[in-house]
Amino acid sequence: MIAPPNAYRAASGAPGKAYWQQRADYKIKVVLNEVNNTISGEEMITYYNNSPDDLSYLWIQLEQNVNKKGNEDFGGINNSIKEGMNTRQMQFLTRAIDFPAGYSIKYIKDVNGNSIKSLVNNTMMKVLLDKPLKSGESMRFSIAWSYPITDRSMYLLSREGYEYFPEDDNTVYLIAHWFPRMAVYNDTEGWQNQQFQKLGEFALEFGDYEVEISVPEDHIVASTGSLQNSEAVLTKTQQKRMEEARKSFDKPVMVITKEEAEANEKTKSKKLKTWKFKAENVRDFAFASSRKFMWDAQAVKLPTNTVMAMSFYPKEGLPVWQEESTKAVMHALEVYSEATFDYPYPVCISVNTSNIGMEFPMISFNGGRVINGKISDRAKQGMIGTIIHEVGHNWFPMIVSSDERKWMWMDEGLNTFLHQRTVAERYPHFSSTTPKSIVPFMSGDKNILRPIMTTSDNELFNQFGANFYIKPTVGLQMLRHSIIGKELFDQAFKEYANRWKYKHPNPADLFRTLEDATATDLDWFYRGWFFTTDNVDMELTNVKWFKVFEEDTNIEDKNKKSQFKIEGENTEVKAKDFSSGPEVINMTATPDAAYGQFLSRIDEAEVRKQISSKNIYEVTIKNKGGLVMPVTIEWIYKDGTKEINQLPAQIWRRNEYEVKQTFIKEKEVVKVNLDPNFEFADVDTTNNSFPKVEEASEFDTFKNKNTGN
Repeated sequence: MIAPPNAYRAASGAPGKAYWQQRADYKIKVVLNEVNNTISGEEMITYYNNSPDDLSYLWIQLEQNVNKKGNEDFGGINNSIKEGMNTRQMQFLTRAIDFPAGYSIKYIKDVNGNSIKSLVNNTMMKVLLDKPLKSGESMRFSIAWSYPITDRSMYLLSREGYEYFPEDDNTVYLIAHWFPRMAVYNDTEGWQNQQFQKLGEFALEFGDYEVEISVPEDHIVASTGSLQNSEAVLTKTQQKRMEEARKSFDKPVMVITKEEAEANEKTKSKKLKTWKFKAENVRDFAFASSRKFMWDAQAVKLPTNTVMAMSFYPKEGLPVWQEESTKAVMHALEVYSEATFDYPYPVCISVNTSNIGMEFPMISFNGGRVINGKISDRAKQGMIGTIIHEVGHNWFPMIVSSDERKWMWMDEGLNTFLHQRTVAERYPHFSSTTPKSIVPFMSGDKNILRPIMTTSDNELFNQFGANFYIKPTVGLQMLRHSIIGKELFDQAFKEYANRWKYKHPNPADLFRTLEDATATDLDWFYRGWFFTTDNVDMELTNVKWFKVFEEDTNIEDKNKKSQFKIEGENTEVKAKDFSSGPEVINMTATPDAAYGQFLSRIDEAEVRKQISSKNIYEVTIKNKGGLVMPVTIEWIYKDGTKEINQLPAQIWRRNEYEVKQTFIKEKEVVKVNLDPNFEFADVDTTNNSFPKVEEASEFDTFKNKNTGN
């Protein structure tokens, strides 16, 4: 599962000197038909074969075909009938109300207008070349296509499509994975032509885009890229407001107000207007279109770039979207840029929709709606967290372009890690993920648990969130806070991001970079956390207490040997607490034979002096969960003070089941705790203390609850 290093991928985790990747540039003209909810387009693809291989065919992604009724995966994500099901759940499962979906490919032609033969296999199309595309060459070809835009409310995991608003008879269109796109061809997979099955998202090549989008004249378009013809599609007032927004760094400027959007809802123009956008070095392109949109914008100054943070939302998102969306975009831009590299693109857009969060370069579609003009604190936190998360995907995987179709955790896990860091730093009163968050999942039934290193579509639907989002996040938090340390980890994480921006990293590239940039052996951590379903359950099995003191002697008599003894009573019975006092051990002078060939001798009197009256504690810890981790020990002393000792994970290297460690303490200990700050997701904390904390039985809990005791 971890390939050996080679000329393409170095042992350090960096791209090798011979690293290569393909490229695809697109010129697209597309028309959105609001009357029949269809989209049709023509595109010219310039494909660059930078690989060392000659290619006799190409693979193109046709993700819209996943929505066809006959698709092998439609409705199969959650395909069990329950005793009680609502109508919408039954629609998800049976597709009782059918709807048209999927591509109609009108033609594929070469640069001379000659037809190119193709074969469609579900969500993939094989383009057969008359002659191989040789290494180092490029080719240009065109595709014309159309498909019915689907109603997002009609099926599960609807990441794109339209949302209809009956009250004012209007629609918000979210247009994504909408055009035939080149599949990835790389050094580790060859063609990444795995079928699109919804959970495993995208593997895409970088390129430049020129896109012309024709929509109803009264629509407003939010899109990947920079708007090229603002004078043709925006009013003079809107253009002036945008200029104001470019200079507004402290608050958003309303480009389209609520009143203007509500007036726009009533127009229902049948004429078309064309919006032109350009985007450089992106791996995808998406847009949203509606006459319902309000629009606000604010400039965000980063060290090397100024970005326009913008939000588009219908009135149904008020007031919280106007108050919070662009602010959340700004926070994400600042924290992620500091943690990795400055956001390189000119715009970053958040579009309000229902039920989802979905990311694309420079634009994301984010859920969060008010009910009767109000939103609960929990829903507000969820909305802001979704915006931060989807904006964060601009880094992972839109720039650090991992293969989502194979390794969901590489984009979702790394992104959630920084998303949670953003929440913790900028919204400290919000709840955020900590190691405790993953305990319920990791303490679950191992018969159905899968390792993180499971490919995207092979995880259970009800577990992929915990396994691909939260568990990698917690793992990175452990590395940052408890295993490597913040400063060194942050530098290494930034190194990984910069090594692989605009490239295609694999898991091994991340694993190797973190070791390479920290001088930390993490093989034990990767093996346990990513490749197994073991959990952390450390048991503080025993704490033995010893105390040494010297008997009264004539200190002035230099020739008289000091006499000493160990206080306490030696017993084989395991102590339950410290009430019986320290145990007795026999300590003798070191015989000459014990020194072997060494002629020097240890100062035994000094050793006795150093341990005289000290408290010696032998701690026994068992690894019951299977995962080795560093050990944090908290000592609580008789005078009420506390102390922390930390042991590295390497203490388990000779015996991964049980370790013993000896400590000398000035003060008398009354209690010892493992993992007091809950850094390592220990699934059972009832065995982490000595003396053991007795928990009430279920019967006692029930009795006390019902008697009021």
